[in-house]
Order: sequence, then C-alpha cells, then structure tokens
Amino acid sequence: MTLEQLRIFVAVAEREHVTQAAQALNLTQSAVSAAIAALELRHGVKLFDRLGRRVALTQAGKLFLGEARALLAHSRAAEQALADLGGLKTGALNVAASQTIGNYWLPPLLARFARIYPGVALHLTIGNTHDVAELASAGEVELGFVEGESDHAELVKTAFAEDELLVVAAPALAAAYGECRAPKLPDTPWVAREKGSGTRAAFEAAVQAFDPQARRNIILELPSNEAVRMAVEAGAGLAVMSKLVVAASIAAKTLVALPCPLPKRPFYLLTHRQLYRSRAAQALLDLMD
Repeated sequence: MTLEQLRIFVAVAEREHVTQAAQALNLTQSAVSAAIAALELRHGVKLFDRLGRRVALTQAGKLFLGEARALLAHSRAAEQALADLGGLKTGALNVAASQTIGNYWLPPLLARFARIYPGVALHLTIGNTHDVAELASAGEVELGFVEGESDHAELVKTAFAEDELLVVAAPALAAAYGECRAPKLPDTPWVAREKGSGTRAAFEAAVQAFDPQARRNIILELPSNEAVRMAVEAGAGLAVMSKLVVAASIAAKTLVALPCPLPKRPFYLLTHRQLYRSRAAQALLDLMD
C-alpha cells in the first residue's frame, strides 16, 4: 500500500466518482481505477460498489476511509516536520476558515505571512463552521478559524478575536422598523445563512430578545455572506451580519444598520490535540499577536 493509493482512495470516496477524482488529482481515469483495483486485490476486500457512473463505499470502505485519512494526515505532518528543518524556506501550510473570517479577516494576515515567508505555499479552504471543524478533525488542515461552536473532542478551541454583529436592512425597509424591541418586529422577514454556519448560529442567538419568532420568519436561507448581503440590499428583509461583511455597503448607503444592541461573538482557532504543529503554522499564529 502506497501513500499515492491512499490519496486516490480518499479522493474517490469523497467524490463518489472516479472521473471527478481523476480530474482533481490530475491523473487519468485508468490510473485511478488501477490504483483502487490494486488495493482491493492485494487485501482481498471490496472498497466500492459500482452504481452506473458513480461509486459508493462498501461497509469495509467506510471503515477504511477514517484510517486512510489519518495516515495521510500523519504523512503530511511528517513532511512538514522535515520542511521545518529548512527554517521556513520551503514547505506548505493548509488552513481552513469559515466564510466571514476567510473572506474578510484572514486575507490580510495571509498576505503578510506570504511576504515574510515566500517559500512556504499557503492553501486556504473556505466553508462553514461545520466544514472547517471536519477538516481540522481529520487532520486535513493544521489550523481552522471559525465563528461558531465546535464540539469535536479531538480539537482544541481557542478564542482569538471578537466580531461585531449588526442588524441591517435596505434604507426603505429600515425606515419601517426603527428600534429593535418586541413587539415592534412581530412579522419581520429575515434573510439568513444556512444551518451549520457560525453566522446562522449567531443570528438565532442574537434576535431572540426582540423577535422570538425570527426562526419562523426566515424567508430566504442562502449559502454565503455575499448572497445574504445582496438579497438584503434588494429589500428582501433584515439580516444579522458581521460588520466586516457590511461595512462597505453601509458606507455606500445601500444598507442601514438598525439600532439593535447585539452581543459580540468570538472567533475561534481550532487545532488538533494530537497532530504536530509545524513551524509554519506557529509563525502564522505569531503574526496574530
């Protein structure tokens, strides 16, 4: 069994498609199929069921997937430990962040890191809080940055910054509400992020004081901050959003911040309890101080 075979197996398992995995790995479809067949033949176990053009993990494949991911994570850690011996002249750093942090807070920090350590390749994955926690738990990224809660026992969660939340609306709609006090907002149309995102969790916690029915009044549920912001600018409803996301729109007067007192939410760093922390990861964290 080789690391390349493990990478191929994990890529096929995650996509449930041989061709898509081959494209992601920049390999031929025949090379991917041959690697899977070699694993199955050598160990006498069937890892996938073929379902037309797609594949699905067998029970044995599902059990093996966790082990394969763990082995790849340890392999990356070993490679990074060797790269550290070069004094951050080479190497790679994989991080993940939820959308508000990844799109607004983190890029200036990554740019600064890249200027100081140009030989270290940076890779940022952006998803919601749940996605980032899963990547950090699997060891696929060294550092995870999230806005929401995570209950993974193998992860260490550390607060590192605070985010200001605002209730925003298009100017015409904002004029109809004024102060955020029940029963002032009994039938408020809300626009919200998808479940699993830190912003959605913050929304549900923040609005209870002045709109207990907010969850029932969500008229649009959208998968990104940008989609929510644009829908609110178009007059779809109100939203709870990070000041980082809406500051430019407020300055341009396409959005208005309502006078609703909301608690600040923490930003959290997620790290794996058992995995080696590379010098590159530590260098990035040092820049946050």
